[in-house]
This record gives sequence, C-alpha cells and structure tokens, in this order.
Amino acid sequence: MQIVGVMLVHNEDEFVEQALRNASGFCDRFHVADHMSTDGTWDAIQRVAAETRQVQPVRVRGTGDSHALVEGYAGTDTWVFGVDGDEVYDPAGLAAFREQLLGGAYHAFFSLKSNVLNVTELDRERGSASGFLSPPSRSITKLFNFAAIDSWTEAHRQYMHDGEIAFRPGYDRETIGLLGDRFSWEDSPLRCLHVCFLRRSSLDPPGASGHARLSPIELGGKRRSRLTSVVDRFRSAPPPSRWKDEKYRLGELVTKDTTPFFP
Repeated sequence: MQIVGVMLVHNEDEFVEQALRNASGFCDRFHVADHMSTDGTWDAIQRVAAETRQVQPVRVRGTGDSHALVEGYAGTDTWVFGVDGDEVYDPAGLAAFREQLLGGAYHAFFSLKSNVLNVTELDRERGSASGFLSPPSRSITKLFNFAAIDSWTEAHRQYMHDGEIAFRPGYDRETIGLLGDRFSWEDSPLRCLHVCFLRRSSLDPPGASGHARLSPIELGGKRRSRLTSVVDRFRSAPPPSRWKDEKYRLGELVTKDTTPFFP
C-alpha cells in the first residue's frame, strides 16, 4: 500500500511552500502541477523538490492535466491525497496518521473527511489563527482510496472535483469516513489550516485578505480571461466568493494555536 499526493496550483506563492513541505513527508510520491503561475510559485515548488525526493513537479497548461497524473493508480492499493496551495496540514499529525492508513484502518471507506480551520486571520509571530472549524463548516480534506475504484476519468475542471468513477462492489461516493465527527480539533490526526480567506499570492492586491478566490463551481470550470485577471490585480480587493463564505464560515469564530503547522 502507498500514499500518493497530488497538487494543482496557480499563483500560490504565499503558502504553497509550507503546504508542500508539510504534506510531502506523508506521501511516498507527490505529483505537483503548476498551472502557468506568474508569481514565485514555481520557484517555491522547485526549492522543495530539490530537497525532497518524493516531490515530482511539472508545469501544465490545462487544469484537467493534473488528474492524469493520478488516473493510473485506480484499482491499486493507493490512497491519493489531494492538497491545494492554501491547505497547510499538521505534519506531526500526518506522520502518525500515515501508520494508521497504511495499516488498513480505513480501507472500508472510499474517502475521508477531517478537521479543518478555515482561517480568516493568521498571526505567525504569536502562533495563532482565527477562523471557523469544520465541522460544522464544510471539510476540504481530499483523501481517496483508489483500491475502491476501477477507474476515474473525464475530470475536466480540476483534479478530484468531478469526473466519472467506476466503483468496485461495496463502495460509492457516499462511502465516507467522517473523522471530523469522531475527533476534536486538538485530538485530530488529520487537521488542516485552510487559508482560503488570506492573501495567497504576492501578486494579489493588499486588500485580498478576507476575500476568498472564486471557486471552480463559481467559475464554471472556465479559465478567466487575461484581461479579467489583470483588472482583478489592480482592484483594492478581488470579487468575493459567496460560495466559500456560505460553506466555510459556519459556526462560531474561534482562535487556535498554529505552532504545529509552522515547524
């Protein structure tokens, strides 16, 4: 059994290096697809790849190209771990959870969902972050058991967001292990700082913090025009994602210790 990571990024240089460093040790192999970034994202990925044997970077021109990197693992004893450039996992928690996963503790599930803090404010010096927990907010964990499927094809928008899946008997899209219902934030072996409400690229305007990028659902899977991207760059703040506000700002605002996430 193995764990394979996959990451698709575009202009994520504020957090992508930390996100990749924290998650790469959890994986036996980590495919990173940079979708035409124009900030320091590719350089950050290259730094990690030079130090970490698992990381295998490639530049792509289409968002569906990254799914092809993991499509061939269908039907094998592989857990595929999808990580975005705004998802910073607890590396010590992942190290402990890796043993459980490879030991077969969650083989009965097709996917796992766990604890997330959707961050609205981050203080690196004090080691704290404020935001909304999942649950009750929506979890963004993308950890899939590829031994549960025969194939996963036709993913056009982004990896692991759509496509056609041929399941093996006993599995379907609803065969989900809800770790977030079993563990508190402090006790969870699989927890993540989701910094979607913070400034994610050095090219983003200063007012970008507090406004999540539009989701693939809101964009309809279509790449934004070059003119629209240039206009957004010079706005005081980008257009807000109403979908993410509705999904990731549920429950009460809390503040948590973040020192495990930035070793």
